[in-house]
Amino acid sequence: MPMWTLIEYAAWAVSAILGLNMLWDWYRTDTTYSEEVLTSSREGEIEAMTEQHRM
Repeated sequence: MPMWTLIEYAAWAVSAILGLNMLWDWYRTDTTYSEEVLTSSREGEIEAMTEQHRM
C-alpha cells in the first residue's frame, strides 16, 4: 500500500474523530446548560457596567 494512501486514511480517521468529538461536545453542552445560559451575554453586561463614558 503506497504511503500516500496511508496518509489519506489517517487524515480521514482524524477528521472522523474530530467530527465525533464536536458532536459529543454539542450534546454534552446542550444537556448541561439551559438555552437562557447559552444565549446570555454576561460578559457584555459586565463590560457595560464597568465602562465610564465622559462627555
